[in-house]
Amino acid sequence: MSMANYITFIRVFLSPVFLVVYLEYPALGLSLKFVPYVLLFLLLVNELSDLFDGYVARRTGQVTDLGKILDPMADSISRISIFLTFTQGVVQLPLLLVFIFLYRDSVVGTLRTVCGLRGFALAARTSGKVKAIVQGTVAFIITFLLLPYSWGMISQPTLRYVAIWLVAIAGIYTVFSAADYIYANRSHIKKLLTIKE
Repeated sequence: MSMANYITFIRVFLSPVFLVVYLEYPALGLSLKFVPYVLLFLLLVNELSDLFDGYVARRTGQVTDLGKILDPMADSISRISIFLTFTQGVVQLPLLLVFIFLYRDSVVGTLRTVCGLRGFALAARTSGKVKAIVQGTVAFIITFLLLPYSWGMISQPTLRYVAIWLVAIAGIYTVFSAADYIYANRSHIKKLLTIKE
C-alpha cells in the first residue's frame, strides 16, 4: 500500500459518510441549513483526493498495478454512490438515470479487467476523463442547490427538476464516453472475444 493508494481509499470511505449526512442529518444533530455545507466539504475532499492520488503516485514513483485498479474503482464507487444517494431525500433522482452511470462503469470496468488478465491493456480515453469532470460538476451543482433550498429560496419540485435535467445531460455524455471507449479499443475487444479458453 503506497501513500497514493491510501489517498484513493479516502473516496471509498467518504461515500457512505455522504449518504449518512444527507439522509440522517437530524439524527446527527445537524440543521437543514448546515447540511449542504458539510456535503460540499465532503465532495471537495472527494474530488481533491482524485486529483492528488495520481499526482502523488507519479511524483514519488509509486505507480502500482494495485493503484491502476483502485483508482477507477474508487471513482466509480464514489460518484455512483453520490448519485444513488440523490435518488432519496429531497432531490429524488429517477433511479433509471443513475443506472446509466452504473451500467457504463460496469461494462468498461469488466472489459478493462478481463483484457488486463489476458495480457493487453485497454487505452484510457479523454472522453472518460471528461465524463468524470461532467459527473463531478453535476454532483457539485446539485449539492450547491441544496443551499438555496434549505433557505427556502427554491422549492423542492424546482430542485428536483433542475437535478434531473443536469443528470440527464451527464447521462448522455456518459453513454457517448462508453461508445467512444469501446470503439477506440475495438481491436483489443475483438481479440478478447476470439481468444480460446
